[in-house]
Amino acid sequence: MREKDVMDDRIKVFERAKELLLDHDMMGFANLWAVDGTIEFPFAPAGRPRLLEGREAVREYVRDYADHIDLRAVAHQVIHRTEDPEVLIVEFSMDAVAVSSGRPLRPSYIAVITVRNGEIASYRDYWNPLMLSEVGFGAEEGRTND
Repeated sequence: MREKDVMDDRIKVFERAKELLLDHDMMGFANLWAVDGTIEFPFAPAGRPRLLEGREAVREYVRDYADHIDLRAVAHQVIHRTEDPEVLIVEFSMDAVAVSSGRPLRPSYIAVITVRNGEIASYRDYWNPLMLSEVGFGAEEGRTND
């Protein structure tokens, strides 16, 4: 078996994350984070969180995600292994539907994921914030940290 064919922890965790997202299991998705893991949104617009610290913060953030966007399938995916055995960079797009309007969407992401001991220690999510208006996400009370 070639090295690139070996599914290491980084890829196992990413594959599990996609399964949970497609199953709309947002708590299972959040449970992939280490207790002190983080998620960053470098392109978050004003009024939206840029950094979530800890598994509980991730749970709170994703708790009603599936009420806004129905992720249906992975449309495109490219995985970039880095020389750091804990870091993975992934580019992916999802086929989805905006729950409020029924409009089809194809959100795209680039994520830089650090996996330690089978858990997400850090997840930097480079997504398009213009999607927010399409799926009915607003700057909800208690969910911002700007």
